[in-house]
Amino acid sequence: MAQTPSNMIPLGTQASSFSLKDVVSDEKITLQSAKGLQATVVLFICNHCPYVMHINAELVKIAKAYKSRGVNLIAISSNDVENYPQDAPDKMKDHAINEGYIFPYLYDQTQEVAKAYQAACTPDFFVFDKDLKLVYRGQLDDSRPGNDIPVTGSDLRHAINCIIENTENTQTQKPSMGCNIKWLKK
Repeated sequence: MAQTPSNMIPLGTQASSFSLKDVVSDEKITLQSAKGLQATVVLFICNHCPYVMHINAELVKIAKAYKSRGVNLIAISSNDVENYPQDAPDKMKDHAINEGYIFPYLYDQTQEVAKAYQAACTPDFFVFDKDLKLVYRGQLDDSRPGNDIPVTGSDLRHAINCIIENTENTQTQKPSMGCNIKWLKK
């Protein structure tokens, strides 16, 4: 598994709008319809990436812990499903149900949303405030498959807590690390 770091786009970047199909509900979801009152976490994931599989349980815990506090997670898969059929929408639906996702899992077939967010890897996290301005981009925490560091979600949780508490996040923002997004061949 090739390690790819996330792109550390500038803080303050405005979230790009999108309208994508949620593989579970089969409904179109927009950024505006799914955003949180306090914060919105847009995360790029996929079914088969070992880095994502390593953190799935923590993603669900975070979503459950912060939902009542006005924080919504929106997961997006942008992988090329022709060459990676395990990431196809029907498999995404099964995956979301099996993992207990309480957040939308959207399919970015054209990869336009991944490009707009400059997503590079799975998982890739972008945290926006109530005005949809970027306040955090980077890793969930220091845990990676095989490094024996427990998955806690500490970096992402800290960023979300700073928004809720209206305090500046002075913690160093480290890039996420994972499998590269499987781009469509031109």
